[in-house]
Amino acid sequence: MDSPHNSPPHDSSQQGLPQDVPAVHEEAPREPILTLPFALTAYIVLLAVIHLRMLLPPELENWTIDVFGFIPKRYDSSLLNLQIPGGAGAKVWSFVTYSLLHANLTHLAFNVLWLLPFGSALARRFGAVRFFLFLAVTAAAGALAHLVTHEHAVAPMIGASASVSGAMAAAIRFAFVRGSFLSFSRSDADTAAKVPALPLSRALRDGRVVGFLAVWFGVNIIFGVGAIGVDAETTSVAWQAHIGGFFAGLLLFALFDPVPRRRSDAADASSQDVSDRI
Repeated sequence: MDSPHNSPPHDSSQQGLPQDVPAVHEEAPREPILTLPFALTAYIVLLAVIHLRMLLPPELENWTIDVFGFIPKRYDSSLLNLQIPGGAGAKVWSFVTYSLLHANLTHLAFNVLWLLPFGSALARRFGAVRFFLFLAVTAAAGALAHLVTHEHAVAPMIGASASVSGAMAAAIRFAFVRGSFLSFSRSDADTAAKVPALPLSRALRDGRVVGFLAVWFGVNIIFGVGAIGVDAETTSVAWQAHIGGFFAGLLLFALFDPVPRRRSDAADASSQDVSDRI
């Protein structure tokens, strides 16, 4: 058998070993049982732990929603004497904390299931700090959209749907790129999450992205017009907050994206090219 070109000096300690067998064998890495990135797993655990508030006495549980839920009436300057638990501080933190509360287990499970595929790719791409900050920003955008459309509403808004919508919008900026997680030639999870994203102008010319947008907006319009609730009683879907979070995720994605920009003359939207980011 011919020895490799430029082989290292002969080692007498390995005389008994065949030339083509390495001295040390390393086991191939095993596929992890839990494939969710740490940031997403931590976020889901946080939502689940916070949902244990349902075990509190009704008075304390209602107080928690009033203090940490988003209540548009809190910002109504015409009712200065209206006492809403939380005071001035709640006017700030409730823009985000409302997204950590859910009406019931079905509400929580629905948001988590929608977040799994898109949030997983986004958490791998952004890393923990960017991912959590992105969820907070899209939650705030959803709250702002709800405030504008429900200026005097007293009912608290709760749920992570605005952040979930933002994550979905951000993920479609790269989800259909060749090698990403919704393409026909998908790579492994980490590689699929790190492909360069399409510029927004090109993404909006991709038929798959446009189709996704049409379906997503159609579902939200149906929920809004039909007043479909989370339960059969009084809880309705805050679809304006969904749209606010979605647009924030779509437009602000580039501010959080750490993947380097790559220029290319390729015109196919399924390629791995990237040009100007918004």
